[in-house]
Amino acid sequence: MTTADEFIKLREADWKRLEALVNSRKGRKRLTTAEVHELGTLYRAITSDLALSRRDFPNQRVTLFLNQLLTRTHGYIYQQESNDFKAFIYTFTHRIPTLFRQKIGYFLVALALFLIPAIIGYRLADINPAVAEPLGLSAQRQILANHETWTDIPANERPAASTFIMTNNIRVALLCFAGGIAFGLFSVYVLVTNGLIIGAVLGLAAHYGMGSSLLGFVVGHGVIELSVIFMAGGAGLQLGWALLNPGLYSRRDALSQAARRAVLIAVAAVPLLIIAGIIEGLFSPTDAPFILHVAVGLISGGCMYAYLLLAGRSKTKNSGDIVNESATFMLSDTP
Repeated sequence: MTTADEFIKLREADWKRLEALVNSRKGRKRLTTAEVHELGTLYRAITSDLALSRRDFPNQRVTLFLNQLLTRTHGYIYQQESNDFKAFIYTFTHRIPTLFRQKIGYFLVALALFLIPAIIGYRLADINPAVAEPLGLSAQRQILANHETWTDIPANERPAASTFIMTNNIRVALLCFAGGIAFGLFSVYVLVTNGLIIGAVLGLAAHYGMGSSLLGFVVGHGVIELSVIFMAGGAGLQLGWALLNPGLYSRRDALSQAARRAVLIAVAAVPLLIIAGIIEGLFSPTDAPFILHVAVGLISGGCMYAYLLLAGRSKTKNSGDIVNESATFMLSDTP
């Protein structure tokens, strides 16, 4: 078995080189493209060194040194001054959509956790509206049974309603995200219960012949609103998976790394939900033709998905851009 001294001699050169690259931060020196790629290679290699050191030399100074070196490297990669407006813009134009694409599997799982209960709830309520009672939807059933809806917001109340809707939607999204701390179980609960209830409401509307009226209200803002809930739920599932499957890391370190990625998705949810809330409060209650409501939903949703799926794919980047993108790539390989 390799001793700690032998391990240090074998890998010390790479550690010193990474330390030298990180120390170049003094004076805000920018790395060259080649140095950025070297930084990424060394970061991944020394992450493996730390895992081995924790296993074989848990109580020796080499483990503490490697942990501190990687912590400094991570801080260097993500360095961002509060007054650096370019870095702020870069986060929204590149890092967030790039992270969304890299972790889209979690988004799809969150979508399934919502959609499957929604379909079940829809079918149950459409066939037997009595299921509204155990789901706490008695009031909604009574309104729909009278061939009315609760979506007719008076014009003078719409700004206040829009603010309330935004706040409520942000709260639900944050619950989906924060629920990941409970090993992802609360995120799953929020997605499943919201899917079941929304599906049941639509099923009740269909049963009483009010489906078109309710769908006309929902479709304008629903594409963005529901998509953001799936994004927040997927971010929460990332946290939960990091706790369930930390790999070579401690659960604390795995959760910390997952949180740095997931929190960016949660941050993106806020402005998107503000847009959805404005549409829901000011446009959705209007008497505009059904086709116009559909058009607003498709256009707003299409713009959102174009941003998430296409933004940040430019081929020409300066060295500062490459540092940020390398950070995203390096950490996407960890739990």
